[in-house]
Amino acid sequence: MPPRTVRLALFLLTAALLLVSCTDDASSGTENAPGTEPSFRKDGTLTFVRADGSDARTIDIEIADTDEERARGLMYRRSMGYDQGMLFLLKETSARGFWMKNTPLPLDIIFLAPDSTIINIAKRTTPFSEELIRPEAPKRYVVEVRGGFTDRFNIKPGMAVEWTRRPSEEPSSS
Repeated sequence: MPPRTVRLALFLLTAALLLVSCTDDASSGTENAPGTEPSFRKDGTLTFVRADGSDARTIDIEIADTDEERARGLMYRRSMGYDQGMLFLLKETSARGFWMKNTPLPLDIIFLAPDSTIINIAKRTTPFSEELIRPEAPKRYVVEVRGGFTDRFNIKPGMAVEWTRRPSEEPSSS
């Protein structure tokens, strides 16, 4: 074989081995196989409460209360029902923002004050965007739901949120 052909063959073999040995960032740190969508895990329920005390809407929630769960959030989710969402329990009250990196699903991001009232809502966020989405005031909790949820169920700033963990765990409420 001519030296040029040997070099090309070695290059192609090396490239193939590198591709096989690399892991996809999308799957690292998750429980899912590469290319699969994370499945919903019901950790509890969350209810949006109107000013008059009546329930506006109750949904099932995943609770993100570890650093890893908060960092992953709803990344790689391609679908979510109007009866599902994610509640982020943050370590401290802050004005730090959220982003949509690796998130193909448009979301409504609901920022909550320490007393669990809605501060503001970022509606129909842009999938895959790395632009920071910030609360209008320091938040302690964040709820992410399917884009359009807050318009569909008339969820507004000033409303309260109540949540509980599944009965198999110690009840929590805020």
